[in-house]
Amino acid sequence: MSNNITKGLATILIGMIIWFIPVPDGLTPQAWHLFALMVAIIIGFILQPVPVGAVAFIGITVIVLTETLKLSETLSGFSSSAIWLIVSAFLFARGFIKTGLGRRIAYLILRAIGDSTLKVGYALALSDLILAPATPSSAARAGGIIFPIARSLASALDSEPGPTGRKAGAYFLQVIYQTEAVVCAMFLTAMAGNPMIVELAAKTIGVEITWGTWALAACVPGIIAFITIPWLMYIVYPPELKKIPQAKIIADTELKKMGAISFHEKVLAAVFFVALILWCTSGWNGLNATTVAMVAVSCLLITQVLTWDNVVKETGAWDTLIWMGSLVGLAGQLSVTGFIPWFADAASHSMSGFSWISTLLLLVVIYMYSHYAFASLTAHISAMYAAFIAVAVAAGAPPYLVALSLAFTANICLPITHYSGAPGPIYYGAGYVDLGTWWKLGFLFSVVNLIIWIGVGSMWWKVLGFW
Repeated sequence: MSNNITKGLATILIGMIIWFIPVPDGLTPQAWHLFALMVAIIIGFILQPVPVGAVAFIGITVIVLTETLKLSETLSGFSSSAIWLIVSAFLFARGFIKTGLGRRIAYLILRAIGDSTLKVGYALALSDLILAPATPSSAARAGGIIFPIARSLASALDSEPGPTGRKAGAYFLQVIYQTEAVVCAMFLTAMAGNPMIVELAAKTIGVEITWGTWALAACVPGIIAFITIPWLMYIVYPPELKKIPQAKIIADTELKKMGAISFHEKVLAAVFFVALILWCTSGWNGLNATTVAMVAVSCLLITQVLTWDNVVKETGAWDTLIWMGSLVGLAGQLSVTGFIPWFADAASHSMSGFSWISTLLLLVVIYMYSHYAFASLTAHISAMYAAFIAVAVAAGAPPYLVALSLAFTANICLPITHYSGAPGPIYYGAGYVDLGTWWKLGFLFSVVNLIIWIGVGSMWWKVLGFW
């Protein structure tokens, strides 16, 4: 309790210090005070004296009480389609967990190709990838579905934390955790903060990114990274076991325990397939990604794959609605009040000796490695994404290149530490990999991901005509 009080006081103190600093030239008091309160909210997200949703709720209440914004302006983010897309995706994900379809997919892939340690690594990562478009929570996906399978498989191979950890378990967990960043980056609905990125890009630099555009931009660097990481991990952090034919037997046994595919699983699979098609073809069918997601969830409710009780109890969705809706609205108001344009102009002038390429690369690197100070991708996005893309565009960088480069960087920074993403504590807590090794691997694969996503990715986006 005392620790939380200290964190709360630190959050308030930082906000107050910024509030009472003289307003910089070129800004209104309203813009500066909103910035001060926004910083306090983000610090609260990082320190978490109370849960993130509570921090957001208290923060927007203070903004209204101080008359920094009108109530309607403060709550404007809750009408954002991006917010309801992510809520719907959370509910979609609940269907995969409730019906067991997520586990079934993982075991089917494992049974099909899992006869070596390397192939099992790919099978586990591929299972994660298949679930990603409809599962915006890496904790639910990598932590709730894939981790128990990987952990059980390691135990069956007599690979436990400690002396036998390197037989297979350490490799499995590192492959999943490192590829999780790639999986999060590949789909707009694969990570809770991605719709926020889309919203911020539209409001800050006028770049519109659809579900299909995101997937198209991510497919080439994503596939290359997805193929590279398990193989490279096999080289730099090799398992002691190479051939494990018993993995297929274990998967087959688990599938037999699950029995025949249920009616609800079939319905969920069909709805998921149709939703994917509609998301990918939104440029032709005219349907917004959020509309498609809401229709999908409605189908699941009508067919009783999900009950309303499931919806009400999906706390992750409603918690995300509160804090993300608050942030999206406040981020938009920072632009409206003039803070973001002022900051971008000031920062670009301070970097006037740099070319736009140097500026963008510097911002990407800073964004990537500043994640050492964050335990949440979404807190990192809310703290830095809008300001960084504004600075890069003000320096002359092409808007689409800027939006995509920093959007994907916001995902691939996930596994650099054991605390930098939601699945991290779960995987590190399993005890297979020591802290020093974890951080070394995190740094190595962060460099690999930057080379692939920003190096190869930028060339792919050039081919697509995005810049």
